[in-house]
Amino acid sequence: LSFFFRSKNFKTKTENLVLLARGAVLAARNGCHVILSCHLFCPSQEASGPSPSPHNPRPGAGITLRAAGPWIVEPTNAMFWPSSTTQRTFRPKKNAPVGSKGAALKSHIDATLGSGNLREAVLLPPGEDLNEWLAVNTVDFYNATSMLYAILGEYCTDAACPTMCAGPKYEYRWADGVKVKKPIECSAPQYVDYLLEWVEAQVDDEALFPQAPGAAFPKNFADVVRKIFTRLFRVYAHIYHSHFPQVCTLGAEAHLNTCFKHFIYFTGAFGLVKREELAPLGELVDGIMGVS
Repeated sequence: LSFFFRSKNFKTKTENLVLLARGAVLAARNGCHVILSCHLFCPSQEASGPSPSPHNPRPGAGITLRAAGPWIVEPTNAMFWPSSTTQRTFRPKKNAPVGSKGAALKSHIDATLGSGNLREAVLLPPGEDLNEWLAVNTVDFYNATSMLYAILGEYCTDAACPTMCAGPKYEYRWADGVKVKKPIECSAPQYVDYLLEWVEAQVDDEALFPQAPGAAFPKNFADVVRKIFTRLFRVYAHIYHSHFPQVCTLGAEAHLNTCFKHFIYFTGAFGLVKREELAPLGELVDGIMGVS
């Protein structure tokens, strides 16, 4: 992962560096060999000449930090300092309760992702409860989507993305049936903010996601999970259609593709997102799943 920052504000550079580090953590957990390269440039040190790039920084203009993997790290919330453009949509990482069945399954996820085989990583472990597996992975994908979108907070703004869309043919309007009963048109950042807040509320509701040992899942739990994953998919659809050039500029396309591939393998394995919902990225999904 190679990120290049030219902000005049050193605090913003630091915030973006932490965003990069969190992205590197996710990539490493998915079995990638991570080379983290970050170039921080101060305007007072810049020289004249061609505009720099991640592959052609101006000599002596800044510092380069490198760290190599693969490695697995469980960062704390204190490691992440959201900037003014990301703090509205970023949610601190959620964890399974210590000592719960979910925590044990979370360890299994980390171990299998480290093997690099995403198809096998999504499969239900032998002898485990399906609802427990869906619950733990829902939290994991919520964390991954939140952190991935936060990287683009500087680009996905109300002005740049006045509607939540996935290309010219697909527009998403928000309604949760409780606070917002009638679908409303909103900007992409507003939509994602509503979405992440809604998912967090679902996950924190012990009537839906029980945490006490032996507590039963509700009968409609599969439907709850399907709705969550269907809406999380829309974040990926928006990123690919509206921000992929910026993702490439940040050098994060491999990370995005790995996260999405993992998402598609998991939702495909358990039938969590309907085919018509996947239409905005239909060709990409077919390529991942090997459908001709």
